[in-house]
Amino acid sequence: MANQGVSATVDGYFAMWNETDHARRQAVIAATWSDDARYVDPLASAQGADGLHALVAGVHEQFPGYQFRLTGAVDTHHDCARWDWELVAPDRGRAIARGVDFAMIAPDGRLRAVTGFLYQVPGAL
Repeated sequence: MANQGVSATVDGYFAMWNETDHARRQAVIAATWSDDARYVDPLASAQGADGLHALVAGVHEQFPGYQFRLTGAVDTHHDCARWDWELVAPDRGRAIARGVDFAMIAPDGRLRAVTGFLYQVPGAL
């Protein structure tokens, strides 16, 4: 698995989380996730493109203007990847959530499954 391809996939993952436009988010999901996509963390889960779209829309409703960002290098081996992230306030200052995501990459280079673990959660949850 080429790390450059995985980096582009992870860029798409963050683009999905940060995209507020419905149509653009759907396009990012289609380009970034396999048809059998699955996302799960301690607070939420989603299956398929529609589930992912609804999950992200809900996060935007709860935390308008907040952005997810990568906080280190993407680590890969075989068909697996992991990365640390944070959710930051609209002024790009203080992080209100932090975690690590572990991904399974499909043969076509898109995400098949992502499992998230949270180091820090927002008090509003």
